[in-house]
Amino acid sequence: MLDRSFIRRIESLQLEGVPFCVATLVDARGSIPQIVGARAIFTARGLAHGTVGGGALELLCQKKALELLGEDGAVRTHFQRYNLQKDLGMTCGGELALYFEVHRQELAWNIVIFGAGHLAQTLCRFLVELDCRVVCVDTRAEWLERLPLNDKLEACRVGDYCEGIARIVPGADVILMTMGHGSDLPVLRAIGQRKLPIAHLGLIGSDAKSGIVRRQLAADGLPREFIDSIVCPLGDKLGDNTPGEIAVGIVSQLLRLRNAG
Repeated sequence: MLDRSFIRRIESLQLEGVPFCVATLVDARGSIPQIVGARAIFTARGLAHGTVGGGALELLCQKKALELLGEDGAVRTHFQRYNLQKDLGMTCGGELALYFEVHRQELAWNIVIFGAGHLAQTLCRFLVELDCRVVCVDTRAEWLERLPLNDKLEACRVGDYCEGIARIVPGADVILMTMGHGSDLPVLRAIGQRKLPIAHLGLIGSDAKSGIVRRQLAADGLPREFIDSIVCPLGDKLGDNTPGEIAVGIVSQLLRLRNAG
């Protein structure tokens, strides 16, 4: 059973953006130093919370957790069995199985939306039904307050949209749907200049807006490769121009792009 302090520790690490690995004792035979279901959280600094038995076993878990956290992102989970006497030299002589779960923000499906207007309101309500984490950035508190309350969604108020760039984690999908291209352009320009490692960059708008924005970015000296990577118009054309049907098209396109790698 998960205690509240364990859950709070995970939540604090997630809010801080600290990578961590959870080790869970999932099976056992014979004498072991803990009970099945015991859990421990490890960060790059070592044990952060809980225990799977202490001593040599915990040191082994810590070593494996650090190894998994150091991987290039391909490994998210790992399962391993140990014979305590043969593998660790422990006299209790039992056998156990451990399940490791790696948690890094860049391994999750992160979506950052700039703009909390009518379309974003509908889009966010669809996205929180998916396995993703969403940050919605806006300068207007009254619009952010209308967003649905959900653990997967964070409303982020900023004085200037460009401040929200700090919330973009590596590998995130970024969507711009602010009040117009006048507020979209500075964000696009800043993303391009900083060469942020994002997965996909989408901009809501028409073909005409797409052309204007791309010409302006080219005049500003942004690389052609970056300009060509912008998805605009954004969303699969599945219906009409109501917020609901546009949002469905955007979700469809996001899922298609994510599944294509």
